[in-house]
Formats: sequence, C-alpha cells, structure tokens
Amino acid sequence: MSDIHFHHTQTAHCESGVISNLLGYHGLQISEPMAFGIGAGLFFGHLPFVKVNGVPGTTYRIWPGAIFQRVCERLGIKMQVEKFNSVEKGMMALDNTLAAGNPAGLLSSVYYLTYFPESYRFHFNAHNLVVYGKENGEYLVSDPVMDSVTAIGPDALAQARFAKGFPAPKGKMYYPISVPKDVSFEKPIIAGIKQTCHYMLKVPIPMFGVDGIRFLAKRVKKYPEKLDARRAGLYLGNIIRMQEEIGTGGAGFRFIYAAFLQEASEKLNKPELSALAGELTQIGDLWRNFAFAAGRVCKSRSADNVSYGDLSEMLFRNAAAEEAFFRKLSKVF
Repeated sequence: MSDIHFHHTQTAHCESGVISNLLGYHGLQISEPMAFGIGAGLFFGHLPFVKVNGVPGTTYRIWPGAIFQRVCERLGIKMQVEKFNSVEKGMMALDNTLAAGNPAGLLSSVYYLTYFPESYRFHFNAHNLVVYGKENGEYLVSDPVMDSVTAIGPDALAQARFAKGFPAPKGKMYYPISVPKDVSFEKPIIAGIKQTCHYMLKVPIPMFGVDGIRFLAKRVKKYPEKLDARRAGLYLGNIIRMQEEIGTGGAGFRFIYAAFLQEASEKLNKPELSALAGELTQIGDLWRNFAFAAGRVCKSRSADNVSYGDLSEMLFRNAAAEEAFFRKLSKVF
C-alpha cells in the first residue's frame, strides 16, 4: 500500500499539470494556467529543417522542460533532478524515493504507457507524469491528462522511462526538496509575461514567434506546387496534429494562457489583463477555425472549396491578431 496521500487533479497539459500537482502536494497551491504563464509556456515555431518522421515540425509551446525550470527559478523552488545510465538504477532510485515519502515526477514515452488507449500511444518521449506509490506490484500513477489516478506495471514503466529515440528520457526523475511556504506571485508573473512577449515579438529568426506564423503561412501556400498531393497532405496534417493532438496544441495553449491572464489580473489588480484574456480566447478560436478548415482540405471534404491559399490567408490573419495582442500585452508592464 502507498503511504503517500496524493491529490490528483486533471489538467490540460502534462508539464504544467505535473508542476501544479507536485507543488500542491508540498503545500504550494498553484494552478496549471499560473504555472504555464510564469513559465512562459506560450510560443510558436515552424522548423522545416527539423523533420519528425520525415515531416517538418511545428510547435505551439516552448520546448519541453523550460516551463518547469522557469517556475522553479522564479518561485524559489529547489528540485532534485536525476538521470540514470541503467534501468536497474533508475527503478531502484524511484523505489527509494517513494519509500522516503516523496512522489516523483518522471519523464516518459507515451508509447509504453499501457493505461493509455492504443490509439493514443505513439513515440513521444517528453511526457511528464507523477508516480506516488506502489501497490500489488504496480506503480500508482497520477498522469495529469487522465481524469483519475491509474496504475502501471514495472516493466512497462521501465520501458517508458528508458525509451530509445530523441529526446531519450534516460529515466529522468525529479521531486521538490525545498518549497517556500509563502510566495509572492507578482514578480514571477511579470517576468513570465515579459519573456513570452519577447519570444513572440522579438526573436530575430523568422521561424519563431509571430514571424514564424507568417513563415508557415508562406510555405503552406506553396505546398501544392512544391509537393505532390500526398506529401502536401502529410505536411498539412502534421500541422493540425501538433495543434490539436500533442499536449493541448495551438488553440488549447492560447486558452490556458488566457486563463493565466485572468488569474494574474486578479492577483495584481490589473483589469487590462482580464480584457486581454478575452482577446486571446478569440485568437484561440481563430486557430480552431484554421484546424477545422485544414482538416477538410486534408480529407478532400471541403464543400466551400477551401484551398491551400485560403489556409495561408487564415494563418496570416492569426499572425496579425497575435502580433497586435502581444504588443498590447507588452505595454502593460
């Protein structure tokens, strides 16, 4: 039986969800949107030269691990973080950590998590979860994207923690060793907002931020002339997949950030943040509309004859909306 009484809360995204649940166990109550915002999780990047299964990568959030690192730095939390060169050492360290009364955050591959339906299991090696105990030979799991706690056998968990491929999890395990009792959120919130605005507006590389959305818009328009029909569909399909299925994707991350701004508005007594939260929710709807139209193009079901050119124009409108939004947000502080 587990002696750790861990409170599980379902969240939208694994990294910010694990942060919220782990810190809550140690007495620091922080919502998933607050963790996402302080960690400056919102981002955009299109990387045509970084191929994932032969298809260019698109990301709607900052790189894995960055949210976790920034939240800890900005809130003064000290974490024990370990990686292992063997399965045996990694599993023994987890058992010892649980025996000491510490729930542990783990990095894993979704493909080997047997509590996921098969249709949801694919080779993604940056999924975060919490193991909080062991019972009847199985590990007790609080996976923040699941609606309730679950369990996994030791062999499957070992496979998930030590999966091959990029990035290799290498059995990564982490847990707080020092969590402050009283935390002021003002400076961390402002730092998170300023960093997000910088990444969306000022990175001098055209593949990132709002310029990255325009960069993608130009490429989508050229898909039919540069690629055969099958490959064009694969490229477009991956943009949708990264938006709608990986983590919470483009629109979902915008909705989480809007919730962060709403909460920040109340904590800092800044009503203008509440107004901007509503604006960002509308931008999230624009992304959902793009995904719906792009899906119909992929499946050749467009009754309205939507073209790649039309999808490109939708992306240009999204870029304009996000640029206007982040310029307003950057002027609040």
